[in-house]
Amino acid sequence: MSKSYEIIFENNKKWVESKIQQDPAFFQELAKTQNPEFLYIGCSDSRVTAEELMGTKPGEVFVTRNIANVINTLDMSSTAVIQYAVEHLKVNHIIVCGHYNCGGVKAAMTPQDLGLLNPWLRNIRDVYRLHQAELDTIENEGKRYDRLVELNVQEQCINVIKMACVQERYIIDEYPIVHGWVFDLRTGKIIDLEIDFEKILKDIQKIYNLTSSDWIMSRKTD
Repeated sequence: MSKSYEIIFENNKKWVESKIQQDPAFFQELAKTQNPEFLYIGCSDSRVTAEELMGTKPGEVFVTRNIANVINTLDMSSTAVIQYAVEHLKVNHIIVCGHYNCGGVKAAMTPQDLGLLNPWLRNIRDVYRLHQAELDTIENEGKRYDRLVELNVQEQCINVIKMACVQERYIIDEYPIVHGWVFDLRTGKIIDLEIDFEKILKDIQKIYNLTSSDWIMSRKTD
């Protein structure tokens, strides 16, 4: 067994000891329930860990991650996480967080056959297609990749807002709010793309309104 594998258990032991030293009841309280305010949808990149970059504690952030932080309604994993977080955990904020130097985004802009990755990366290539006129005017390759990272986050935020569970909960509670972030690996800073959630919701409801007027009135009068 490799030493790098074994050291994980040593690190866990030290972590447990430090937590108990700070608060003897830490794990008893942790085991009771979770009440996260945030749902974080991020990239699987090993350099981008939600709790660490946000400075949050266990129980404060519900997390799902995949290659290039894509929200595809045919992906049962991410949609199930979103529905559970919105309907059962009652999170107030949904964060879609991409990051510069994203390998998935770079791969999507590279004309090559990547096998099983092709259907997944097609989601990002679709973003490139939608914004091709803007992206093709950016001569610097690195800046072009960075911009696609930002545009991909914006499009994935829209995909979250399209979901019925998000629209329905917002009608009742005026939450959750959807946010788009980019993590800059070069500086360690989080960049808020300042997604205009209410405007996007209003605009897309003309097409993606999945809630009947009778349902809205019944819930508002409950």
